[in-house]
Amino acid sequence: MLYTFNAADAPERHDLQYFEMFANRGIYHKGWSAVTKHRTPWVMVGGDLPAFDDDIWELYDGGSDYSQAHDLAADNPAMLHKLQRLWLIEATKYNVLPMDDRTSERLEPEMAGRPTLIRGNSQLFFPGMGRLSENSVVSIKNKSFSVTADIVVPSAGAEGVIIAQGGRFGGWAVYFKAGRAKFVYNVLGIQNFAVEADTAMPTSNHQVRVEFAYDGGGLAKGGDVTIYYDGDAAGKGRVGATQPMVFSADETTDIGYESGTTVTPDYDAHSSRFTGKINWVQLDLGDDDNDHYIDPDERLRIAMARQ
Repeated sequence: MLYTFNAADAPERHDLQYFEMFANRGIYHKGWSAVTKHRTPWVMVGGDLPAFDDDIWELYDGGSDYSQAHDLAADNPAMLHKLQRLWLIEATKYNVLPMDDRTSERLEPEMAGRPTLIRGNSQLFFPGMGRLSENSVVSIKNKSFSVTADIVVPSAGAEGVIIAQGGRFGGWAVYFKAGRAKFVYNVLGIQNFAVEADTAMPTSNHQVRVEFAYDGGGLAKGGDVTIYYDGDAAGKGRVGATQPMVFSADETTDIGYESGTTVTPDYDAHSSRFTGKINWVQLDLGDDDNDHYIDPDERLRIAMARQ
């Protein structure tokens, strides 16, 4: 995270600016600057990081060494100590402490240890819902999950998106192509894993379900995919890798269509609109449902129990 204090915002602090970015710290005061590197910002995961107290500070005199070519920390320890103390005062004042030197892990709420907007392991969506931010949808990252949709297939066959999250540079979608249910997982726009049902879904009211069985054993692993029609297996395939932290900063989750860029080139924003009727879509975490079918009476019982 980046924090800055600028003298322009507080004239009484003449010629003062400090920063902290992913625990890399620095301060500028009256021509002098002190900095320390704690980690390389673009190394997003892993690496052995030193303790904050073990970071090596550097000191530069901007008046005579504007390019910061000569480290004066050993020659002027008193000035270095003064700037370190000043940095600590400002960091305390503006709630920078305690520092957090994690990077990508902070993007995923469970790994970061922060509260989420959605509680529980199940979420129900309805047609017309869209532009849902990533933090307003239960996270499927690094775990098994299933998507079940109750739909009505038109006489001409089903086409278009049931649910899609993310976009061109990472995400996943359940959709119909040429009447067949498909699941696609797009890894960073580099790899595209698609699984398709063996047959088209017949006309009338049906349930389509996609189950993703995560391999486990760490982050970003792959998993096996099974597509079900009304509880019966209709297609199987494999996803080789997944995204562990975040899909996108601005792409969203949509029901019955996909806004923004599309997860797969199988459709565009216009042709993504589902041609049939969606009654509901349910996203569940885990792999403990052995029926592969959500019984309508059971859904009603659960809904009444939550009143």
